[in-house]
Amino acid sequence: MVIGILKETLEHESRVSITPDVAKKLISSDHKIHIESGSGEKAFFSDKDYSDVGCIIENDSKSIYNCELILKVNAFTNEELEHANSGNTLISFFQIKDNVNLIPNYLNKKITLLSMSHIPRTTLAQNMDALSSQSNIAGYKSTIIAADHAPKYMPLLMTAAGTIKPAKVLILGAGVAGLAAIANAKRMGAQVFAFDVRPVVKEQVESLGAKFIEVKSDTDEGTGEGGYAKEVSEEYKQKQGLLIEETIKAMDIVISTALIPERKAPILISEKMVQSMIPGSVIIDLAAQNGGNCELTKCDQIITHNNIIIDGRSNLPSTMAKDASQLYAKNVYNFLTHLYKEDSKLNLEDEITSGSMLLNNGEICNEIVKQFLDKG
Repeated sequence: MVIGILKETLEHESRVSITPDVAKKLISSDHKIHIESGSGEKAFFSDKDYSDVGCIIENDSKSIYNCELILKVNAFTNEELEHANSGNTLISFFQIKDNVNLIPNYLNKKITLLSMSHIPRTTLAQNMDALSSQSNIAGYKSTIIAADHAPKYMPLLMTAAGTIKPAKVLILGAGVAGLAAIANAKRMGAQVFAFDVRPVVKEQVESLGAKFIEVKSDTDEGTGEGGYAKEVSEEYKQKQGLLIEETIKAMDIVISTALIPERKAPILISEKMVQSMIPGSVIIDLAAQNGGNCELTKCDQIITHNNIIIDGRSNLPSTMAKDASQLYAKNVYNFLTHLYKEDSKLNLEDEITSGSMLLNNGEICNEIVKQFLDKG
């Protein structure tokens, strides 16, 4: 196949969809790669790095749309769709709720869209799971940012001048990002607590050395399909709110990671809870792009409320663009080698292919897309 790589255009985006080492693998498998000049610069990969492994450097982005398959980190914008050729195939992240207004334009251009955001969470698909690889980075980086904001040490410190107690860190949501945050906060010497609506993650949390705080319940209502969290009952939410309200008062750092696929992020931290926190405390809201877990979060802003810092920067993986790109590129490579066999035709009966495919040559083939469009 002829594969095209477009330079990312969104603000705060520094990643690139393919790195030189992965490009070399694809070229060795008889694919051709055309890459827009400067695509890898923000991730510290030069045009020469790509040309050295056999990529064709294109100075005009419009040339990339002549490729049958296009790889990106982020979905086509409206401007990019204007240049796209009818029948292009795109592989990228694609959140339906955030891009629903663009879908009619994808349909008009007869785009085939495979979403890295919708790859099924199965054992076979683990090495293609870009959401997990990028969330891992976000969880790690959140602890570094939190430590930078915080006015105290993370670890226990014993000196001749006295003893400093370790920082208390609360992680809300023990998915991939949350577990990465727990692990790094523990490595930094903090006292770590974690909350999740899914009781099944308790063992993982405790294996990393954190204390699991939980709402006592006879059901497993917070566990959704594929291990994701799902919406819980009002009764559970009330108990959850009281538990977090009581716990958060003693915390120096709160890192919130709670997300529900294709839904607005649940509000877990109210303004009242923020008011009760220790002055100088920090909230890192990794759900900011989806509305935030904190009622006061402003996406891509750092604000101070009642002497509490609330950091709502989104896309933390992009702040570690080199490693984030390397992991994403490997996920994409594994996905491609699964999708395209010898005849380069997509097997629509395959679970991974059908699960990740949202549009096929301008036809909707995903129920969630249909539901969003029906809602208008």
